[in-house]
Amino acid sequence: MLEVLNQINDVLWGTPSLILLFGTGLFLTVMLRGLQFRKLLYAFKLAFTKEEKTDTTESAEGDISNFKTLMTALSATIGNGNIAGVATALTLGGPGAIFWMWIVGLLGMATKYAEALLAMKYRVKNENGEYSGGPMYYVEKGLGSKWKWLAVAFALFGAFAALGIGNSVQSNTIADVMDESFHINGWITGTVLVLFTALIIFGGIQRISTVAGFFVPVMAFLYIGGALLIITMNYNAIIPAFEMIFTYAFQPVSAVGGFAGVVVMEAVRSGVSRGIFSNEAGLGTAALIAGNAKTDHPVKQALVAMTGTFIVTIIVCTMTGLVLLMTGFWDPSGGDISGVQHASGLDGGALTSAAFGHALGTVGEYIVAFSVIFFGFSTIVGWYMYGEKCFEYLAGLKYIVPYRLVYVGATFMGAVMQLDLVWAFANMANALMMIPNLIALLLLYKVIVRETDSFFNDYLMKPHHSSRKAS
Repeated sequence: MLEVLNQINDVLWGTPSLILLFGTGLFLTVMLRGLQFRKLLYAFKLAFTKEEKTDTTESAEGDISNFKTLMTALSATIGNGNIAGVATALTLGGPGAIFWMWIVGLLGMATKYAEALLAMKYRVKNENGEYSGGPMYYVEKGLGSKWKWLAVAFALFGAFAALGIGNSVQSNTIADVMDESFHINGWITGTVLVLFTALIIFGGIQRISTVAGFFVPVMAFLYIGGALLIITMNYNAIIPAFEMIFTYAFQPVSAVGGFAGVVVMEAVRSGVSRGIFSNEAGLGTAALIAGNAKTDHPVKQALVAMTGTFIVTIIVCTMTGLVLLMTGFWDPSGGDISGVQHASGLDGGALTSAAFGHALGTVGEYIVAFSVIFFGFSTIVGWYMYGEKCFEYLAGLKYIVPYRLVYVGATFMGAVMQLDLVWAFANMANALMMIPNLIALLLLYKVIVRETDSFFNDYLMKPHHSSRKAS
């Protein structure tokens, strides 16, 4: 079964899918005239400042604020892909992979913007009076009932993916760290995770968003703070690190130390694929929570949503990449830029932990250990919302409690099992979520452009908005 799933994934995550994903981001960037660059400062203002009260903002409908919506999405997105994924990209593709990770992140901002906009435009109210949105709704309502099969396919694979890569894979990673760093048995870790997960997800979206609003800034401060400390301590290596990124984005890396050397295409492939896993732009996941935002115009939440991709890829992943380059840990048996030699023979999260430990000693290793724990747990909680929205579309609200119980059970099973099969299935489910979502974005691009133009040309020109027109 594992071999079959791996073969399927080789096809699903092959070059055609990466071209579709990369191409969709590029197409939307062109159609929106580089909106993610022109309106980035305005988007951050919407996300992190309290909006001025007007007649329209007072009448805004939704369940949670723009900020909490962003934090809930980030809780699911900022995860171990930012720690382990970047390390893997570097060891496979060399320093140039970071450049291509930036490119896919910047283009992915347009994709994430489009997902959130459509989620808001086509959202519906459920039986509890809460909003539900996501690719399944904009596929069915935007493209018509004849496309409902595509919407059902997205929701089905989304509900399963949440149990895998969003849950049991994360609890397994946490259990490994707890065992390696603190010698705590997996079943104990699993039991604690079950209790906390159940406490939060049975409180519904309000409790989940409140926890995310507290959790995400704390864990980001811990990890980014540690990375910035290392970068500051090695400030003389900053320019050489960036030179390596830009140089090897366009020319092959020769074999050096324990690094086997790579061609440019491998740097592109590694950067693009790991960038996708780190920011999830194109998978449609952010759209599943964007529909709950309390706002008076879809474009506002779409702008807020795209800042998440910038935070994840341009900030968090860059911090990891710089630490690995400046300490030399991208080369498994090489030395840092200043010439200090080391030998790691590690990969993934263990490599990032070793780099932090090399720079900060035991404190650095603990920073990564706690970051893995916090990132993993926040992903479990955030991805639950994705799974619930997908399952609600398939089966309605009356079966949500059984789904919650299954989700909690998957948390425990992940902590005590080997998960090669779950990883493989989750990767397949992610790809099968991505494809229908990207098809919908491409077919609905005129709606995206029309809503965007309406916001900037009409909405912001109303008298009560003229004093705060977007720059």
